[in-house]
Amino acid sequence: MKRRKSIGSRIFDTLNTLFFIFIMIVCILPIWHVVCASFSEATWVMKQTGIIYRIQNFNLNGYKLVFENREIWSGYLNTILYCFFVTVIGLLVVVLVAYVTAQRNLLWSNAIMLFASFTMLFNGGIISSYLVNTQLLNMYNSRWAIILPSCFNVFYLILVRTAIRTVPDSLVESAKLDGAGDMTILFRIVLPLIKATIATVILYYIVAQWNSWFSATIYLRTRTKLPLQIIIKEILVTGDTSSMANAMSTMDNTGDMTMYKQLIKYCTIVVSTLPIFILYPFIQKYFESGVMIGAVKG
Repeated sequence: MKRRKSIGSRIFDTLNTLFFIFIMIVCILPIWHVVCASFSEATWVMKQTGIIYRIQNFNLNGYKLVFENREIWSGYLNTILYCFFVTVIGLLVVVLVAYVTAQRNLLWSNAIMLFASFTMLFNGGIISSYLVNTQLLNMYNSRWAIILPSCFNVFYLILVRTAIRTVPDSLVESAKLDGAGDMTILFRIVLPLIKATIATVILYYIVAQWNSWFSATIYLRTRTKLPLQIIIKEILVTGDTSSMANAMSTMDNTGDMTMYKQLIKYCTIVVSTLPIFILYPFIQKYFESGVMIGAVKG
């Protein structure tokens, strides 16, 4: 028989549900505002001061202007390249280090992890990193200045190491008795068992690199190497739409280009965030289990 809830418990559930509905609305409303504005008429969008709830005179003029900007396409390509190489190289490095440090018979394993964890709290700072990357490694104005420093992350190392330690020792010992080496054990036994954690780390890598812009402002000077976020920053913060002037002039013969600037900002936001919105639902099912692995002891 179902246990009947008390009045206090039902009141709490109701208030809790209303609270999270409110939070959901607060999160969705800005997204809805941007999407509706991006598909609306430029002159109407420019006159609006509050939240836009509906699409007015549906058109794709803003997206046409955005996609005719060559810097948007080059920024997209650069960001995809950076995300791919940082994720692949970083995941390989993190998995290898996590597998080694997860071995219970490794000498000074705890000391190594303590030293690695120390870097999460204290590091050399921007100046020392800049000197190492530009003078010692000679990576100024190079794509490797964006890729290599972003590959290794101690937090991801802790996640993967904790997940590896949850794999039963009996499986590893059985594989060793059958003649399997460390690489075979890692890639054929361990990784398939911790795929939830691996998917979580992949999501972390992609999202972090997709939103990254600070390193590019320091190390890159060639515009063809800039990631998408730098191009977006110029459009959203400084309002620089000079690269779209020709497209706007062909779209509007009056010569008034200011009315398109607000519309371009909304369309740029949608274009830059759409890939993450598409990617996240496919990895979401692994997210909770991947983070919570190893949280319960005993």
